[in-house]
Amino acid sequence: MGRRRRHAARLFSAGKTQAEVARSLKVTRQSVSRWSQQFRRGGVRALKGAARAGRKPRLDDRQRERLDTALREGPQAHGFPTDLWTLPRVARVIRRLTGVQYHPGHAWRILRHLGWTLQRPAKRARERDEEQIRQWLSTRWPALKKKPAGSGPGLPSRTKVASPNGPRSAARGRPEAKRPS
Repeated sequence: MGRRRRHAARLFSAGKTQAEVARSLKVTRQSVSRWSQQFRRGGVRALKGAARAGRKPRLDDRQRERLDTALREGPQAHGFPTDLWTLPRVARVIRRLTGVQYHPGHAWRILRHLGWTLQRPAKRARERDEEQIRQWLSTRWPALKKKPAGSGPGLPSRTKVASPNGPRSAARGRPEAKRPS
């Protein structure tokens, strides 16, 4: 953004109109009008971009680097019983390392800023027996699996549309069809 404002200052100095500057920079006339006023009041220095919006981060770059290093050591290195990072655990480590307390839900934002992504562990039983699974898949599963339609005799459906050449239906709720004599 600062680059566009500086370019606008050069164009103003060259005597270009606000409309020409807006077209040249592909910005709105309102923005160019505001920049023009700032330029007339304080020159190029007045067009300097605004400071960052919002609150300053509570963790500085050095603290974030320390946190990233600590998280890469794994949860068990920080006294947790399993090798799985959860947001409450991450929030506790942040507080231990930096003294800054974050809500566990906000810890996710910090992880994303550090380049971490969500990883879900595969849910498998500890007692899992691969040989039994293979045997079940080869013998029992085919018997349970649905057969494709039309592979065997079926029952006629009461909801199927009757054939125009077949006998007339006398289903409940419908008057009996009369055949011409």
